[in-house]
Amino acid sequence: MWNLPNKLTVLRIALVPVYVAVFCLVPGIAGRIIALAIFAAASYTDHLDGKIARERNLITNFGKFMDPLADKMLVISAMICFVENGQMAGWILIIFVTREFIISGFRLVAASQGIVIAAGIWGKLKTVFQMIMVMLMILHLDFAWYHILEQIALWCSVLLTIISMVDYIYKNRQVLTEKEVPHA
Repeated sequence: MWNLPNKLTVLRIALVPVYVAVFCLVPGIAGRIIALAIFAAASYTDHLDGKIARERNLITNFGKFMDPLADKMLVISAMICFVENGQMAGWILIIFVTREFIISGFRLVAASQGIVIAAGIWGKLKTVFQMIMVMLMILHLDFAWYHILEQIALWCSVLLTIISMVDYIYKNRQVLTEKEVPHA
C-alpha cells in the first residue's frame, strides 16, 4: 500500500493545511507567492502519482479512493479561503462543491454496478480552468487587468463546472435507471 504514488497522494493531503495556514496567516505578496508554490507543488503531485502508478503498474484501491479525494480537498480548501477573504462568493463555491458531490455519487453507484466511468472532455476542461483560476486567485495581483483575468477564469470555471455536470449526468444516466426486482 505504501508505494510511491500513494505516498505522493498522502503528501498532497498533508500539504492542504500547510497551504491554508500560509494563505491565511502570512501577509502580503510573499505569503501569496509561498501559498502559490505550495499549491502548485501539491497539484504537481497529482500528475506525478498518476503517471508513476500507471507506468509502474502500482495502482491500488487506496490510490483509486484517496487520489481524487486529495484533489478535491486541495482545490476546495483553496476556494474556501477565497470565500473567507471575499475573493469568491459563497454561492459559487456551492456550485463547485455540489458538482463534486453529484459526480462522486454517480461514480459510487456506477462502481456498485461494476461500471467504470472515465472523465470526459468537459470535466478535463473544467479541471484545467479551475486550476488556472485557483492559481490566479492565490497570487491575486493588484492590477485591473489581472482582476479581469481572474474574473474570466472564475466565470469560465463556473460555466464549465455546470456544463461538465450536465454532460456527465446525461451521458451516464443509465447508471441511475433502476432495475426492476422480480416479485417472488
